This record gives sequence, structure tokens and C-alpha cells, in this order.
Amino acid sequence: MRETLGLWVFLIFLGVALCSHASMPPGHGHRRRLSLHRHRERGKEGQVLHRSKRGWVWNQFFVIEEYTGPDPVLVGRLHSDVDSGDGTIKYILSGDGAGTIFVIDDKTGNIHATKTLDREEQAQYTLTAQAVARDTNKPLEPPSEFIVKVQDINDNPPEFLHGPYYASVPEMSNVGTSVMQVTATDADDPTYGNSARLVYSILQGQPYFSVEPQTGIIRTALPNMDREARQEYDVVIQAKDMGGHMGGLSGTTEVKITLTDVNDNPPKFPQSVYSMSVLEDKVPGEEVGRLKAKDPDLGENGLVTYRLIDGDGMNVFEIVTDSVTRDCVIKLKKPVDFETKPFYTLKVEAANPHVDSRFIAWGPYKDTAMVKVTVLDADEPPFFSSASYTFEVEENAPDGTVVGQVHAKDTDTANNPVRYQITPYTNLDQLFTINPEDGVIKTTRPLDRETQPWHNISVSASEIDAKVRVNIKVKDVNDNTPEFATQNDVLMCENFPAGKRSKSFALVPFTFADSTASIYVIRKGFSRMTQDIYFLPIEINDNGIPPMSSTNTLTIRVCSCDSKDTILSCNVEPYVLPAGLSTGALIAILACIVILLAIVVLFVALRRQKKEPLIVFEEEDIRENIITYDDEGGGEEDTEAFDIATLQNPDGANGYLPRKDIKPELQYAVRPGSRPAANSVDVDDFIKTRISDADNDPTAPPYDSIQIYGYEGRGSVAGSLSSLESVTTDSDLDYDYLQSWGPRFKKLADLYGTKDPVDDNS
Repeated sequence: MRETLGLWVFLIFLGVALCSHASMPPGHGHRRRLSLHRHRERGKEGQVLHRSKRGWVWNQFFVIEEYTGPDPVLVGRLHSDVDSGDGTIKYILSGDGAGTIFVIDDKTGNIHATKTLDREEQAQYTLTAQAVARDTNKPLEPPSEFIVKVQDINDNPPEFLHGPYYASVPEMSNVGTSVMQVTATDADDPTYGNSARLVYSILQGQPYFSVEPQTGIIRTALPNMDREARQEYDVVIQAKDMGGHMGGLSGTTEVKITLTDVNDNPPKFPQSVYSMSVLEDKVPGEEVGRLKAKDPDLGENGLVTYRLIDGDGMNVFEIVTDSVTRDCVIKLKKPVDFETKPFYTLKVEAANPHVDSRFIAWGPYKDTAMVKVTVLDADEPPFFSSASYTFEVEENAPDGTVVGQVHAKDTDTANNPVRYQITPYTNLDQLFTINPEDGVIKTTRPLDRETQPWHNISVSASEIDAKVRVNIKVKDVNDNTPEFATQNDVLMCENFPAGKRSKSFALVPFTFADSTASIYVIRKGFSRMTQDIYFLPIEINDNGIPPMSSTNTLTIRVCSCDSKDTILSCNVEPYVLPAGLSTGALIAILACIVILLAIVVLFVALRRQKKEPLIVFEEEDIRENIITYDDEGGGEEDTEAFDIATLQNPDGANGYLPRKDIKPELQYAVRPGSRPAANSVDVDDFIKTRISDADNDPTAPPYDSIQIYGYEGRGSVAGSLSSLESVTTDSDLDYDYLQSWGPRFKKLADLYGTKDPVDDNS
């Protein structure tokens, strides 16, 4: 790379030198004089100022970028006409990069570049030169401005700033169809040489695509590219500078090209003939089978619709399209019968609803398939000759009476025999039976129309249960005697006139239209005080076959009425009533008395059920109060810490304890000297005395009254368990017997039952 750059620098220097030599006039050689015309300027005092002539001479004003030689690059030379070469003139340089990038020899005027320059960072620099007297720094010439240009070399490769690229083109596109355009940029100077002149080429993606060298437009290069065969292509495009010649720099980018779908494929059934089957017991709407035509296109291009176009099953079957799987679903439209027609044929067509006009000649975009449907024989239930049956039977007919006969036939090819039975839940009382072979229905007991006039049973016939409803009507016979429809009493006023109708009443059952009768009064004047109720026997006969009769008693009550024959009261009232006290008031008083009696009875019953203690104490028994103390004596017989009087019942100080359950008939006297003094500490004697008193109490019930005292005194097999006494004893006692005293002494047995291993070791 360095050798190439050095060659380029040498060639550029050579070209610049030749151009500069050719542009100079004859006689001047490599020097050029710039002269300033003199002009007069009037000063403040009116004198005329004369300006001297100056001239600049420089050999070059270009510098090559990226120069990496060992010595600074000579940019050019400044020279003034007044410079005689004796060193009295000093050259000064200022402006862009003066002193850092560009330095000047103040004696000779030679300008050098001390750093490597990059044209892509800064293409030119503007500098100012001036000649001054070395001893006085007085300007000898006005400052003059000049430009140093950085000359470009091919040091930047082309770049694709927006890659990688993604593009798409429809499948089956014609050759030369534009896919997209890619553009590369080169940072080198496009106005100088061929450093930024780019040429595009395709490195990967032939023979499917091509690229235009000058514009970077990618086009299709093959006809009939099929998406179903290959959908994606990875293409690599190269951009090369220097016009694509050898030695130029290059850059690449990737382009992913996808073929989009067009409707270029018709639907196709994988099979030409499909076989399906359906049971004859299937109901309309049930699925028979599925088929599907394949279309490799996508979206609406691959959408397929189905329809029936021929076949003897077009009216029996229908097709729908599954919205999810896009399958053609064949469903049952009408019931089928194996015995009537066991086979059907269907012709199904699959077609694309959206057809691309560019490829219409490739059609037709449809396909057909034949579907053969076989009807399978199902074990169908027998078929009854009637949808329902209605029979009649007379009530009270003897058991075994024939009600009727049902008949069912097996429609299957085998024509198996049919057996009959009554559904149990429709014949809970088992009033009917059926012959399982011929379907004859009979009664099992006499039926009563007045109890239940209709019976509805269900009869099933097998092989597979087929049910039919049987309605049995019980026919009426004259088996009931007539009687009053209601047993209400007849109410009649005391002053009821003779010959007037008192009552009309109905008879049951209503066998005939003549089912009412009337009663007439044959005398005048009735008195409730004499007789308030009359019982009238009435014989009732019907007109049935055979005729039935009965005698019924009609109750007639005499009532008190007002002048308008409105009944006031039908009850017998006393002759003399308290003055100002009405019947309603008497009833209210009686009601209050009954309520009070009920309350008293309820109170007595609750009293008896309530459980209460036998002895009534005027105050709380002091024995129920627990007194705790922190005093520990020398053993269980230490009684100095409590008062024995607290265990005595103050109510029983006189020797008499009142009882709740009995009333004592005699006074219980206190035995002299039987009760210990209040300051006694012998609890054992106190308890024995109380037991003796309870045993000899004549007012006590015939059952024991248990009283418990938390005291353990003399006579206990455990002896004294006082810890105060045990600490003063050095005896080695055996406490193993505590294990046999039960769980209440388990803690003591654990503490004293085993010896201390420390003591054993000592």
C-alpha cells in the first residue's frame, strides 16, 4: 500500500510540474511575477504618498493527502522583489494551520507541511503571507492571501450506508422486472480523477438476478421463477471505484429478495375417488366425512370453495367449509334408510374464487372428485303400528280382564321377534300386565273409576327399546250409593213460616240431572230453648242399573234471627245474662281464664324439669371459695397456715340444714360435743363428724351426698411426702413402690425411683 501511495505522489508531482512549466510565459522559467500598480493617496496634510511595487513568486500550491514520507512536504516558496538575499527580510505566515500544520522558513520563504493531511477532513487551507524587515518588523509589503489545496488520492472504499436490503418481487415476473436500487457512496473527490467513480456488479444471485453497472438497479434475470419451488434469494452486490479498473477499492452489501405469491396454481384433490359411510340411525346435521383440495398458493390465492355438482345424493347430503381447517365437510341433510337405499354417489368440485387474469390461460382453476357414501345397517327399534293406543275397561272388572293389544314390527333385515314390557315407573301400582310375546294388556285387580278414571302406561318393545304410550280409560258402572254432596248443617230461623222452602242440597254422585232436593217447613214457630237441633233422616235413590239407595241424616239447627231473617246466633244461650254483659264479653273472659291456666301449667312443668341443688343455702357456701397461700409447713398435718372454721357451713351451725326436695317434719338437734371447735386443727375428726351427721340425718334423701375435701391425713399408705422433713434425713430409702401407685404418682416415682449416678460413682 505504501509503495502504491508513493508512486501516486510521484506521478502527481510530475504532472503539477509539467502543468506549471507549460503555463509560464517565455523568459520567466519557473518564476512568476505579480506586480501591483502604483496609485496616489492624499494624506492628511495634502502631500502625495507613493507606494512601492511588490511581487510574489511561488512554485506550487498543492499538497498530496496521506503523504507519509520521511521529510516534510514542500508546499511552495514565497519571494519578494525587494528581497536581495542578504537576510534582511523576514517572511511571516498566518491563517489556517499556520505554525502547526504549515511552517515557513523566514529567510528563504519555503513553506512545508509537517503533518499528514486528509482531504476528507479538510480539502483546502487559506493562508496569509507577509514580508517584514528583520530588524524592525516593519512590513515591507502588504499581506497577501493564498490557498493551499489538498490533492485527493483513492484512499476510501465505496460504502452502502443503508444495507442490508430487503426486497420482494412477484413470482412468475418477466425477465428484467425491477426489484430495487442500491446506492453506494465514496468519500473521495468526485471531481478529481476516478477515485469516486463507482461501478456495480453482482457477486451472488446469478442467474436469477442482475444489476445495472452504473445505476445499481437490481432486475430479474430468469423467467417463471416459482415461489412454491423457492421463495427467498440472498443476493450480494459489489460497488468498485476507479471505474471498476484494477487497483480500485470496493464494498459489498447483501440483498434478501423474497418472491411474493400469485395465483398460479389450481386446487387439486389428492384422490379422485373417496369412500365414506354413515349409519342409518344418524340424524340430519351429523358429519359423514371430510375431504380437502390442496392449493400451494397463499392467502386469498390459495382460498378454495366447494360445491356439489352431481350425484344421486345431492338432496340427501350437503357440504360446508370448516372455517379453521378449510376442509370440505359432508353432512347428512335428510335421514337415510339402509333397507331403502344403501349407496349414494356425490361429485364435489373445488375451485379458486380469486383468479389472476395474467394466468387465466393456465387454468382451469378447479378440480373435481367422486365421493361414494355407504349406508350402514343399524339395529333399529321395532316400529309400533300406532303412535299411541287408547283402550277402555269397565271399573270393577275382575283381574285378568283384557284391556287391549299393542303391536310392533322389527324393520331390520333380520326381522327378529319382538318382546314387550310395561315401563315400571308408569305402572307403579302394578295394575296391568302385558304378554311379552303378543302385547296383550290385562288388569291385575278391579279398577275404580271414582278413584282414578284414566291410567297412562308406557309399553316398550325390544330388541332396542321402542316405546309407545297406552291410555286406559276406566268405564263407569253404578257401584256407588247416592249421598249428600256436603255434610253442612241446615240453619233455620226460629220464626220461620210454615210452607216455605228451608234448604236445597245436592247429591253425589251426579249420575242424573235430578240431583237436588228441597226441604219445606210444615209448622210455624220453633224455640231454641225447647230444641235447637233436629235430625232428619232422608232416603236417596238413584236411577242407575242396578239402582242404588242410601239413607243420610240431615242436621237442622234453629237459630236466632233479626227482622230481615239474618241469622244472629245458633248457640244455646242462658236465660239470664248479666246486665250489660254481651256474649262477646263472656267469650273474652273465658279466653283470658284459659290463657292464665295454661301459663300456670307451663310454669309448674318448667319447675319440675329444672335441676336445682337439694339444700337451700341463704348465702354462698364458703367451701366453694378457694383460698391459696404460699405457706409450706412440715407435712400434710401442718394446719397452722389455715383456719379450720372455713370448712364449716355457717348455715349448719345449729345442726339443721334446710332441704329443697323435702320439708322436714322434725327438728334435728345438735349432739353435744359432736362438733369440733372453730380453732381445732384436727381435720380428720372434723370430716368424721360430718360423715356421722349426714348418716344420722333423718331429713336426708335416700341417696348419698358426696362431699370431697382435698386433705390427706393419717392412714395414708404414702406416708408423709414433706420435702422439709426429707432434707434432714440421710437414710437411703427405696421408692420403687411408687411405681405401683398409679399415674398420679408417676412424677414422684421418676424423681425418687432411680439413684443418682453421680452418687453411685462417688
